[in-house]
Amino acid sequence: MTLVYNRQPLRHFRRKLRKDSTKTEQVIWRQVRNRQINGLKFYRQYSVGRFIVGFYCPKAKLAIELDGGQHAQGLQKEKDERRTEYLKQFGIKVLRFWDNEVFQNFEAVIDKIWAETEEWKSY
Repeated sequence: MTLVYNRQPLRHFRRKLRKDSTKTEQVIWRQVRNRQINGLKFYRQYSVGRFIVGFYCPKAKLAIELDGGQHAQGLQKEKDERRTEYLKQFGIKVLRFWDNEVFQNFEAVIDKIWAETEEWKSY
């Protein structure tokens, strides 16, 4: 069986993405790390197949993606849609938030993540 999660060939790239995280990623990471959301473990820059997702919770099969303005149109929007469809094949639900949404409506973003993980509580 082929390894699908956190494949070795993407290891260096995952590390680079963690090292060069955006301000938005840093804000969300502070909220989801250390089992702060329903006691669940989240990982940063986790790979599934050929894709790397921003944040991933294996128990809830939940990926969180943070998108800047470049994701709103054209080729990037199509790539994001294909990526979401690919992840669905593994039973993974993808939550997408715009960068400005994280800063302008932070509580709603965190509430949505809590709601999506509620059934997977591990207290």
